[in-house]
Amino acid sequence: MVEELIVNCLPLTEEERKTFQEASPEIRQEFVGDPRHRSDMVWPCHVPQELREKATAIIGNAPVDEVRECKNLRWLQTYSAGVNSYTGEGILPKGVLLSGASGAYGQAVGEHMFALMWALLKKLPLYRDNQRKGLWQDEGPVSTPEELKVLVLGTGDIGSHFAVLSKAVGCHTAGVRRNASHCAPGIDDMHGFEELEDLLPQSDVIAMSLPSTPDTRHLINRHTLSLMKPNAIVLNVGRGDAIDSDALGAALHDRTIQAAGIDVTEPEPLPEDHPLWNEPNCLITPHIAGGNHLEATSREVLSIVLENIRRYAAGKPLLNESK
Repeated sequence: MVEELIVNCLPLTEEERKTFQEASPEIRQEFVGDPRHRSDMVWPCHVPQELREKATAIIGNAPVDEVRECKNLRWLQTYSAGVNSYTGEGILPKGVLLSGASGAYGQAVGEHMFALMWALLKKLPLYRDNQRKGLWQDEGPVSTPEELKVLVLGTGDIGSHFAVLSKAVGCHTAGVRRNASHCAPGIDDMHGFEELEDLLPQSDVIAMSLPSTPDTRHLINRHTLSLMKPNAIVLNVGRGDAIDSDALGAALHDRTIQAAGIDVTEPEPLPEDHPLWNEPNCLITPHIAGGNHLEATSREVLSIVLENIRRYAAGKPLLNESK
């Protein structure tokens, strides 16, 4: 029988390593993360060659080719919310537990989406463009969030955090999720995806924090964009393939919608010659809403992982376990 060995790639301090070891004293842990990388936006993760055959668990987003070499793996815990990188055919041995850090990123990404909305409502990107040109020019009327109808597509941790912030400044929030019978914080009215085309013409802001699935790919496309109000604002901080980037660029260019704020694109990085770069009412950030830009996010990630180590050692169901 293979001895249990957790290869922990997180950039932990000595004190944190002790806490993690105390969480599963009966299982040996090898700590290979460097605390000097704690402030990195993405924590580096590598399983040393000599530990790959011995590893029964990996904590961290190890490269896929290294994971494939871990033939005795029983559990992989990522520090990212998503685990899609490891769900492909032949990456993980059959029966391996896979869990993510969903729930750690709601504050950071929800606040980022909220900031995108405010910037676009007040036309701040246009004024930044004018600043670079040395142009003192009034860009006309702006909007207030009071009484805006905000449609939140994906009402998990991120979408709910954004909805709570939006309600605090006077927005009315409607949510869309697979099971409309489940409520979510910050959502006034919940709907199913089958109602989407009826909801889009009523919405001032369409805020997306969806995972990448066959059902969500290009959910926002030329047709659904055509259903939106001319003053609609589209926000996306989930996965880039939920929006057809070419259709979004065309809608902005033709003024089918007013503006867009996107932290994710299809493809990523967005090619330098893509039309979206030149749309003045499109505010683009390079998939940085999450990561470790906010210290609170790092603390939440460590808290989730620590709890899952306790659960793994006790043979209990894991948080955020992928089914």
